[in-house]
Parts: sequence; C-alpha cells; structure tokens
Amino acid sequence: MRIGTPLSENATKVMLLGSGELGKEVIIALQRLGVEVIAVDRYENAPGHQVAHRSHVIDMTDPSELKNLVLQEQPDIIVPEIEAIATAMLIEIEAEGIARIIPNARAVNLTMNREGIRRLAAEKLGLPTSPYAFASSLEDLKFETERIGYPVFVKPVMSSSGKGQSFVEGPDEIENAWHYAAAGGRVDQGRVIVEGFVDFDYEITLLTVRAKNQAGEIETHFCEPVGHVQVKGDYVESWQPMNMSPIALARSRDIAKSVTEELGGTGIFGVELFVNGNEVRFSEVSPRPHDTGLVTLCTQRQSEFELHARAILGLPVDTEMRETGASAVIYGGMDAQGIAFEALDAALAVPKSDLRLFGKPEAFLKRRMGVALATGADVETARSHARLCASLVKCVKD
Repeated sequence: MRIGTPLSENATKVMLLGSGELGKEVIIALQRLGVEVIAVDRYENAPGHQVAHRSHVIDMTDPSELKNLVLQEQPDIIVPEIEAIATAMLIEIEAEGIARIIPNARAVNLTMNREGIRRLAAEKLGLPTSPYAFASSLEDLKFETERIGYPVFVKPVMSSSGKGQSFVEGPDEIENAWHYAAAGGRVDQGRVIVEGFVDFDYEITLLTVRAKNQAGEIETHFCEPVGHVQVKGDYVESWQPMNMSPIALARSRDIAKSVTEELGGTGIFGVELFVNGNEVRFSEVSPRPHDTGLVTLCTQRQSEFELHARAILGLPVDTEMRETGASAVIYGGMDAQGIAFEALDAALAVPKSDLRLFGKPEAFLKRRMGVALATGADVETARSHARLCASLVKCVKD
C-alpha cells in the first residue's frame, strides 16, 4: 500500500460519510497513517469535523448532493459511517469507478436497511434469528404482530442507537409503536420490522475484521467478544472480554464469518448476536466500527478504529487484547448548546480510568456526549471503575 502526503497532489484521500464520535476516532487513526481525510455530516461542527483536514455539511440522503461533493473532492476511498445515506448513489459511484466504497456498495446498501440484512442472513444464509416480519402500514403491523405473538420489538428499517424502537406487550401499544418508528427512522421508509421476543442470557458484539495479508488475500480476524448493556436499543456500557463457553464462541465466530464473507470487502464489522447457553442467534451487523466497541480504546493493542483504518488501507491488522476493560456512557442530561464538563479531575482520579469527550455542539437529555473507559484485573472491577468515572463527570450550562 502506497500512501501519499496529505494536502499534496499525491495525497491518499478518504471521505467519511458521517462524522460523529466513531467517525472522529477513525479520522484520527487514518491521519496517524498519513491519510488526507474529508469529514461529511448533516450538521456543522460534528466531532469528526473538528479533526479532519476539511469538512462539509450536506444532506447525505440527497443523491445529487452526495455525488456532486464526491466529484468535487475526488476521494480515493469513501467510508460510510451512518445509516442515512443515499446508498443507491454509492452503488453508482462504485460502478463508475469514481471511488472505492468500504466495504463495498452492495454491503452498505444491504446493512443500512434492516430488511436487506435480515433477509440475507435468515433466508439466504440460513442463520438462526428471532422470528420476524416486515410491515408497510399500521394494518400490516397489527396482522404480523398477532401472527408472531406478543411481546415483540418494532423498529424502523433504518435507524441507529435505539431510535424509533419500541417493546410492545399488547395490541393497544401497536399504534404508538408505528408512529414512533416513523418519527425515529433515519430515513422515513414507511416500513418497519417486527421481531418476536427470544430468551437469551446475554448479547455480544463480535468485532470481525476482514483485512489483506502480505500475499494480498483477505483473511478474517476476530476481536475478543464484547459484552454490553442496552436500554431501549441504545448501549449504556460495554466490556471486554465477555465470558462465554467455547462452543458459543465458536458458533458466534462461524455466524460472523458467514455473514461478513457474504458481504465481502475489507474493514471492521460489528456483528451483534444473542446468546442463550450454547445457542447463538444473529441479530444485526454494521459494516463499520460499533459503539459498544469504544471499549477497545483501552483494551486492545489496536482499537476497532485503528483496525478499520488499517484494513481500509490494505495494511496488516492485530486484534490482540492487552487488558480487560469497560466503557460507560456520559449523557448530556439536558437540552442545550455549548455545554461544559466539570469534575474531570475527580473522574480521572478513578484508578486506571480515561475519558473521551466527543465535542458534540449540542446536548440532549439522552445524547451520548462522552464515554468513560477503565481497565481492571477482572470485568467487574473494570465495569465498576468505568461507571464511577462516568458518574463523576458533570455536564453544566453556564
């Protein structure tokens, strides 16, 4: 792999579509390897904007606006980091040879939509999943919910971080779930997925990396499993490693390898799985760093962001874990612009702790504004320290 000099005629240029906290870390990892990075998002001063060589604010769901920017910047590589993108235009850009899409345009198109990836996993690959159906109207949703049986989860086909998701326990909750899904989707598709509830002991993210070896062949690598707690579909803490049986781990890796090989390309994939004893069910896959993988900033020799950057560039990767660790989310706790953070000295006095404050220009009550990281001799110690560190950070507005 040949990398040029940033801001010169021979620069290697990467454009990120989506520049939140995860994109920001990818940008930093790419810049450390001498890459020129263009950060794109739907709002000004996004976290990744603050560290990129250049930034743009556009409606990434507008195909013409997206293509015009790509033609203007002429990136070598485009890295989608969020769901709300005109993925059909990415297919066109790739087909015309304008830029390389990570991991590839087909994979992005499939995984940005829950319908595409669920049908691929369950119907083409035959992977075990929860019972599911899709609905395009309130009447369809009522019918499919009755067929699957309560309780169910109702989710927009395109959303992230739990937005628009409802846990429905009875028929009188269906209409609210339908409207909430429409309001919470990244792009209002007028379509939802309804998933039957399945018993599971815990859920994991298996960070799976497809990267080239020195012979130029793509190999699959696995990070140690990441355990996590979610509330209403949004992660609040994660830890690594998640203790699981050798059989469950092997099955998890088989599922992750199957789905990521089918998607193809290079980069990191966040494969979400439900585990019940030795039984494993596929849930979702993201072709990019995963929010629960923020814990790898303190646990791995190469974080998920460094792994993604290296795989994108065709460089060797190392998924070795260095230390047990955990992460805990820091919420805004208010609706305000330009908040401040206090008591950082107290928070960082927690043993083996660290902080990442994302720099988001606007806070919401439940918006992630930062994350606390901690390592420890065991998972429980690390989790306790991460939670304590996060709890001591005070978000204030003057």
